[in-house]
Amino acid sequence: MFLVTLQEMLSAARNQLVRVNAHQLAHEMTHGNAIVLDTRTPTDRVTYGCIPGSIHTPRTVLEWRVALDAPLRLPQITNHNQLLVVVCNEGFSSSLAAVSLQLLGFHRATDLIGGVQAWSAAQLRLVAPQADEVGIRTDLL
Repeated sequence: MFLVTLQEMLSAARNQLVRVNAHQLAHEMTHGNAIVLDTRTPTDRVTYGCIPGSIHTPRTVLEWRVALDAPLRLPQITNHNQLLVVVCNEGFSSSLAAVSLQLLGFHRATDLIGGVQAWSAAQLRLVAPQADEVGIRTDLL
């Protein structure tokens, strides 16, 4: 078996991606060109806020919600040419997740450099998560 370090795995993943920064993502979203998949936990979404228009897609079910042949696919996912941008808290796990989506045929899948923390640092708007998300207590919103 071939073993790599975590840093080697992350570097290899990022070499396959055309990553976007917060302002690039905001631009793509403004023009309707990107679907943002937020893989963070419900707790992080409540604590740090959410990118407006992002879709909560927990990392544990990401591939099952995106693959075109998956029965539980998100309705927004319609073809392999879409720009799918995976978002996590700081931009690490999202890189690995984006490569997983590329393996499913989404050649434009990528991630947000620095995650939601970078979005916040760029002073871009964050919103509270949707109250009907599974695992979100509405009394916390």
